[in-house]
Amino acid sequence: MLFKLFQTKSRVEVWLYDNTELKIEGRLIGFDEYMNCVLDEAEEVFVKKSQAADQQQCTRRPIGKMMMKGDNICLICKLEDEEAA
Repeated sequence: MLFKLFQTKSRVEVWLYDNTELKIEGRLIGFDEYMNCVLDEAEEVFVKKSQAADQQQCTRRPIGKMMMKGDNICLICKLEDEEAA
């Protein structure tokens, strides 16, 4: 599955281990056997849930190209293309 995302240079969302409020989005351009990943056009997405009304506040910060160590990755999933939505 990861190899298919790499081949198609798909946009992915990465959930971080032990940090539920922060997710990373970007294009998967490389990975290795330890699941270390290289993302291009990466963005930090900070999701803060409001206690009063079940609403979410989302803050984005562009990062650019980044390398993530596999130890910090909990889940990788494909994001739907904005053009198809």
